[in-house]
Amino acid sequence: MSDHTQKIISPVDGSVYAERPIARDAEIDAAVSSARAALPEWRAVPIKKRADYMLAFLDALVAMNDEITVELAWQMGRPVRYGGERRAAEERVRAMAAMAEEALKPYVPPETPGFRRYIAREPLGIVLVIAPWNYPYLTALNTIVPGLLAGNAIILKHAVQTLLVGERIDQAFRRAGLPKGLFHNLVMSHEQTEALIRSGRIDHVNFTGSVAGGRAIERATAGTFASLGLELGGKDPAYVRADAKLDHAIENLVDGTFYNSGQCCCGVERIYVDAGVYDDFVAGFADLTRKYVVGNPLDQATTLGPMARSSFADTVREQIAEARRKGATALINMKVDGDRPGSPYLAPEVLVNVDHQMEVMREESFGPVVGIMKVRDDEEAITLMNDSPYGLTASIWTQDMERAAEIGARIETGTVFMNRCDYLDPHLTWTGVKDTGRGTTLSKYGFDALTQPKSFHLRAV
Repeated sequence: MSDHTQKIISPVDGSVYAERPIARDAEIDAAVSSARAALPEWRAVPIKKRADYMLAFLDALVAMNDEITVELAWQMGRPVRYGGERRAAEERVRAMAAMAEEALKPYVPPETPGFRRYIAREPLGIVLVIAPWNYPYLTALNTIVPGLLAGNAIILKHAVQTLLVGERIDQAFRRAGLPKGLFHNLVMSHEQTEALIRSGRIDHVNFTGSVAGGRAIERATAGTFASLGLELGGKDPAYVRADAKLDHAIENLVDGTFYNSGQCCCGVERIYVDAGVYDDFVAGFADLTRKYVVGNPLDQATTLGPMARSSFADTVREQIAEARRKGATALINMKVDGDRPGSPYLAPEVLVNVDHQMEVMREESFGPVVGIMKVRDDEEAITLMNDSPYGLTASIWTQDMERAAEIGARIETGTVFMNRCDYLDPHLTWTGVKDTGRGTTLSKYGFDALTQPKSFHLRAV
């Protein structure tokens, strides 16, 4: 890669799909100055009017969806049959626009005669969004939309693998007529990004990516007093209890494991199954997994495309090989064209006879592989689910809602699901614990993360 450009190497065929010049330092400086200058006028715009801009932006983005779907296949390998990220983007943007006024209204404490007291929520200022490639629209919009609704300006630095996403978002805001200066899409190097954070000109940083990347971001913010939102690694567990509706659990957990070739922040990476239903669950899970069609994501018949990069696929291959050396059994062993070391094309795999001495049960895989373990009871399942440095989501498959809530209260995670997985509800907060990160997006609490409380204590004399 040239020092002056960034290239998208397509996982479809290894070609250079697009190449863009890296921003000059003067361009970055001008973008920050423009964003700062736009803030006072934007703060004066009523929230309802800001929401109208967001809905017009959404309409513009949706109008491009056919092209976006093909671009995503070329950039990161998701099959075109899934139609991009349109449906979830619509749900989230509409939900955040609808809840903004209520979420951002002042808090008024109990009345005291002769006083007017309230806490207003003021924008932080300039928000830097550093977005990942795996769900390149959704992860960016999680902060961009509430950030603008709350009165901030946004600078987006998108992942190299999905550079065109930033351009599409910029186009949609232009078509929506968003006032000048409030949104900037910048192609920056890691060094430029860190320098911008260290400059003290950024008020909040939202980063989705690796644990190592999160530590680098945190180091860069040191001393600037910028606030921080980090969503980092994950190793999300599922627990199938003896009373689970088995066909429902199998269907949803196979999809939750392998959708997007397993490249989901909240994808299922390890499954614990009650001994009483273990054999039936494993048999059904393996049978359904064998129905995946691995191939070119531009083909409507393909249900599992390539991973975004060959190095990611090789990491999963190494985890599978290590697990097998330690005694794991691979159930699928599917032969597909192109599945070899150094290729992003990777068949789905299900491993049994696994334990927590194996990387595949401890370290993030972020690919189409899952380990399934037999457990005696709830206590063993809880212990194993918590035996991880990460905590984003966990799912419990049962027909006992009270018991699911009791188990969920003991799991170290940001979100507890019952009888579903791999989904973000925009009315619930999206957060992680342990090495998965800090901060929150979505829900009314997502607005809290993008604003500063300001107290008013007014006395009549």
